[in-house]
Amino acid sequence: MSELLTSPLNAEHEKLGATFTAFGPWNMPLKYDNELEEHRAVRNAAGIFDLSHMGEIWVKGPDAGKFLSYSFISNLEPLKVGKAKYSMIAAEDGGIIDDLISYRFEDEKFLVVPNAGNAEIVWEELNKRAEGFDVELENESRDVAMIAVQGPKAAEILVPLVEDNKQEDVHELGYYAATMAKVARTFAIVARTGYTGEDGFEIIVYNADAPALWEELLKAGEEYDLRPCGLAARDSLRLEAGMPLYGNELSRDITPVEAGMARAFAKKEADFVGADVMRKRAEEGPQVAITGLTSDQRRAARAGAEVYVGDTKVGTVTSGQPSPTLGHPVAIALLDTSAELSDGDAVEVDIRGKRYPFTVTAMPFYKRER
Repeated sequence: MSELLTSPLNAEHEKLGATFTAFGPWNMPLKYDNELEEHRAVRNAAGIFDLSHMGEIWVKGPDAGKFLSYSFISNLEPLKVGKAKYSMIAAEDGGIIDDLISYRFEDEKFLVVPNAGNAEIVWEELNKRAEGFDVELENESRDVAMIAVQGPKAAEILVPLVEDNKQEDVHELGYYAATMAKVARTFAIVARTGYTGEDGFEIIVYNADAPALWEELLKAGEEYDLRPCGLAARDSLRLEAGMPLYGNELSRDITPVEAGMARAFAKKEADFVGADVMRKRAEEGPQVAITGLTSDQRRAARAGAEVYVGDTKVGTVTSGQPSPTLGHPVAIALLDTSAELSDGDAVEVDIRGKRYPFTVTAMPFYKRER
């Protein structure tokens, strides 16, 4: 077994007493003290996360937009400079390789951010697909760090650190938008994106600059009760927000149609990898659907638990735990569309050999006040 990769912020996490866990090929903070308090800090004030395990791949050249539109299920060519788009990269058979975000910084310059465990796979796949396109690919995944500040106080913490008269630009930055800015004497990419269901920013800097920026953000956040947060809180936050996780809800075993992303290519005329399979699946309808479940019981459903209607198994839980914000269990499941379940319908989940009542529920389970 190869040694786990470490973040450029690893020493900072050790100083803060973090408990670490393996996440894909990385050794990352699971929590610092109490994951429930970290979760609540993001909902009520703000949390700071190390996301340096995420990938960063630059796509440059005259065909950059056209190439990404061919490689991904979405049409990236119309994306405006300064904006971001969530999409998926699929295999020829339609299976999801990864879900990712692309940012356009110039007409011929995009930044693609894949998930940590899939960064190298996406890099290899993009290189295979680049033949015939006038593009240049650059993998900076190991050269840069990403720090996220998430929560209702995120802007109040970050904006005062922005320099060169760009404070208003960052403060007014729209959701799924990004800009270049100098933050606490550090040149950075600042994006208003996140994976928590809250307002917030993701900041990309070179590895050498990450520790100083981390310290500056912690210092600036003291008066706002900013807390360092690990992967445990990140997972419970994204679950409440109904956001899928690759390896749980998303995998090679389903297509973007099952993931509810058929709309991404519904009006797309150009060819893209896996197009024939996905268009046929969209026409036929998905065989399973990513679906929310809630319960008023105390027992939470965990990944792998089977879902039933009467004696018929209708699906499997992919993520689940008690919701710290809502005070009751929430779960995401892949359910058979043939069961024709709708919001409010009753199902049962087998938890360690005993069935518990759950209700089909629209996601997100939690939605912030805007």
